[in-house]
Amino acid sequence: MRNKSLLGKPVIIGGSSDRGVVASCSYEARKFGVHSAMPGKLAQRLCPDAIFIKGDMDLYSEYSRKVTRIIEERAPVVEKASIDEHYIDVTGMDRFIKNTLLWTKELRQTIIKETGLPISFGLSVCKTVSKMATNEAKPNGEKYIEPGTEKAFLAPLSIRKIPGIGAKTYVLLSNMGIEKIESIQKMSKEAMYKAMGENGESIWRKANGIDNSPVIPFHEQKSMSTETTFSKDTADLVKLKNVLTGMVDESAFSLRKMKKVTACVTLKLRYSDFDTHTFQTHIPYTAADHILLRKVLELFKKNYQGKPLIRLIGIRFSDLISGLNQVDLFDDTEEMINLYQAMDRIRKRYGDTAIRRASSVKPRKALRMGKD
Repeated sequence: MRNKSLLGKPVIIGGSSDRGVVASCSYEARKFGVHSAMPGKLAQRLCPDAIFIKGDMDLYSEYSRKVTRIIEERAPVVEKASIDEHYIDVTGMDRFIKNTLLWTKELRQTIIKETGLPISFGLSVCKTVSKMATNEAKPNGEKYIEPGTEKAFLAPLSIRKIPGIGAKTYVLLSNMGIEKIESIQKMSKEAMYKAMGENGESIWRKANGIDNSPVIPFHEQKSMSTETTFSKDTADLVKLKNVLTGMVDESAFSLRKMKKVTACVTLKLRYSDFDTHTFQTHIPYTAADHILLRKVLELFKKNYQGKPLIRLIGIRFSDLISGLNQVDLFDDTEEMINLYQAMDRIRKRYGDTAIRRASSVKPRKALRMGKD
């Protein structure tokens, strides 16, 4: 949209340096085998003519909110599954409109007209098939799977197209001689369970277009917060920053465990006279410690100069949506990503406080989950 000269060319968002990582890429670059989370150097070898540009997560988040607002103004039930993915339940809308397919087409055209973004949709009886149909409609297309034709639509597709199948599962199924979804459809659910346990049964259901999971309304936004009340009121800036550091580390790790990202950071300060203030800022979706900590400390520095004494301090992450930390690859290096993965593995094995920043203090109170 901002640079029309890039249209039709292999474009890679990310860095091509030794430690750079691919955040995303155009369809022209994908033809060469380039994909997200790939080292930039490898992407450059696969696609020597690729144009590398730096991502703008602030702009992406802004447009994500624009698209969400357009959908929420028109659709009855909306689930924002990630920064660029929404599920919409149009069940029962045929009582008010003549054709749900036509309504969906019109919604797509409205988004395109008001944002300038290419939009794809898949319309079917369930979330799994709709997601897969959307992927088949890309780029900038639409696909309607009529009720009763789900299995026929899925059958010729590669098992790679099934949501949730990663590299290890793909290798395992390939070794079993399974390459197409049709092969799974011909197997019994019991056979898949015997071969792969509960994951096998889940894959069998998806392969057969069976998915009863509901669309969870986006307005039921969850939040995460933690706070500490000091035994003695304090204005010690070093102590307060250390406490905030520990809170951010633990909360960000919890986000990543839940595969969530946040777009809103809130700082809470309660003074010795019980006067309480909150300070909030919106940010690009993330679950990275160093980004969240920087924002929290910026709020703290801007709104507290050492007086009066503080009785309680806390942080809150809200506007949570599903998403992996890959949304931070626009600024992160491969080294930084590997560091996060290594730290999270240590925490999962030995406990949340097994590895922390040297400046953080003793473990904080348990996190609380709530609804906005």
